[in-house]
Formats: sequence, C-alpha cells, structure tokens
Amino acid sequence: MTRFFDVLLSILGLSLGLPVLLALFVFGFLDTGSPLFRQIRVGRERRLFTLLKFRTMRPDTAHVATHLADASAVTRWGAFLRRAKLDELPQLWNVLKGDMSLVGPRPCLPTQTELIEERARRGVFCARPGITGLAQVQGIDMSDPARLAEVDAQMLRERSAGAYFRYIFLTALGRGAGDRIREKKSG
Repeated sequence: MTRFFDVLLSILGLSLGLPVLLALFVFGFLDTGSPLFRQIRVGRERRLFTLLKFRTMRPDTAHVATHLADASAVTRWGAFLRRAKLDELPQLWNVLKGDMSLVGPRPCLPTQTELIEERARRGVFCARPGITGLAQVQGIDMSDPARLAEVDAQMLRERSAGAYFRYIFLTALGRGAGDRIREKKSG
C-alpha cells in the first residue's frame, strides 16, 4: 500500500513541483556550477543505489557522512536549502524509481559500517530507505548509530498508513533538524 502512495505522491511532487525544481537547479548552478549531488547509498537488502540531492556543499567536499563534514563546506545557498529541506526534493526521483520510499530509514553511506551493522542486527534493511521517518522528525541523525538503528527498527515495527502520513506531515511542517554538520573549529 505504501508503494502506491510513494508512486502517486512522487509523481505529483515532481510534476507540480517542476517549476520549483527548475528554479532550485538554476540557483544551484549559479552557486556551485554543479547543482545536483549524486552519492552511493545503502538501500533495501543492503543493495547500493545512487541517491540524488541538490548540492549544499562545495563540489570539492569529501564524500563523508554529514555529521563528519566541516560546516565551512556548506555554501550560503546550501544552508538555505538545508534549513528549508529543499535539498531533498530530487529524491522524489529515487522514490519513483523504487530505490526509496517517502518514509523509511535514511539511507547511509557504504562506509558507515557501524550503522550498517546496527541496522542489520535489527532487521532494518528489510525496508526501502526513506526521505523522512521517525528518527528524522525526532532530530536523531547518523552521529549515534545504535540509537538511530533502534528508532528505525521501532518505526518499522509500528508501520501504518497513519504513521506514514504523520511523518510526511511533520517533515513538511519543519519538524526535526536534519543531519548535523560539524561546527567550525575555532582558534
């Protein structure tokens, strides 16, 4: 049932949001010259897929988990996109393709071995990864792998149509802070 809503809502989001997507693409091009960000992530059954996002960091930034990235790598435009959560919009294409769901555990990098082990132990890889979910609306990010995996598993145990729409609604209202970025070191 959630796959039906994933397809329907991603088609609606991509078609109705096309003018916004195009405008964000143009502004992103002016900001970094490379508005789309592609990164290999771990998906359902631990299969790898290419995740799409609008770029929020300089193109020369190392491909690491967000909580390990340096805050100085985030561009001014990127900071706006992250605050407004607009950087996630291209993932609607990943949802339409079936790599992701609108709601599920956030996909991690293949190098995040501790998180992968914690999720595997709890059976989290049985589900498609999502753009948002329980951990995201509670402000839990990938810097605490055991806690994140446990909350992801809890979300999957409590899956329902009501929870699916509640997480989408809370995300649209701005609930959750998104992945934290390491603060600049002073001195």
